[in-house]
Amino acid sequence: MSRIGKLPIQIPSGVTITVADDAITVVGPKGQLVVPHLSDVTVAVEDNRAVVNRKDDERIAKAQHGLQRALLNNAVDGVTKGFEKKLEVNGVGFRVSGGGQEIEMSLGFSHPVKYKAPEGIQLTVNKMEITVNGIDKQLVGQVAAEIRGLKKPEPYKGKGIKYADEVILRKAGKAGK
Repeated sequence: MSRIGKLPIQIPSGVTITVADDAITVVGPKGQLVVPHLSDVTVAVEDNRAVVNRKDDERIAKAQHGLQRALLNNAVDGVTKGFEKKLEVNGVGFRVSGGGQEIEMSLGFSHPVKYKAPEGIQLTVNKMEITVNGIDKQLVGQVAAEIRGLKKPEPYKGKGIKYADEVILRKAGKAGK
């Protein structure tokens, strides 16, 4: 039995879950998310709890059990609290400006780098820190990874864009004679 899958999901007040054959719709104060309904599991909503059960003990059903519960729980968290990732920009001459849907960065290239966020993502710039906010956990992580990929941190001086909680392992430079 999946340890994650068998845990019930508490549904806070103001959140409604609608289960259909192919999709599960979660509506809350921050917005609406649609989660795919996997084929080998069932979702039952009863008295402020959502319970995920698998149809049989096949290998694919066991795999989908925990996945369906995790996707549904992330959707409930997203429409109530939202998700956020923080990025730090380190480097001499590096600049970040803008906010909202589009930011412009000077990352040591010959040209400024512009990044436009997809629908549903909000970008906030505070000095050399970029905050990515949204209700979809997967999309927030994807946008943060794309921004980090524009200038990954290098191991010698630590210049580049890194996650706020990321630790960059530093290397020693050239050894003198």
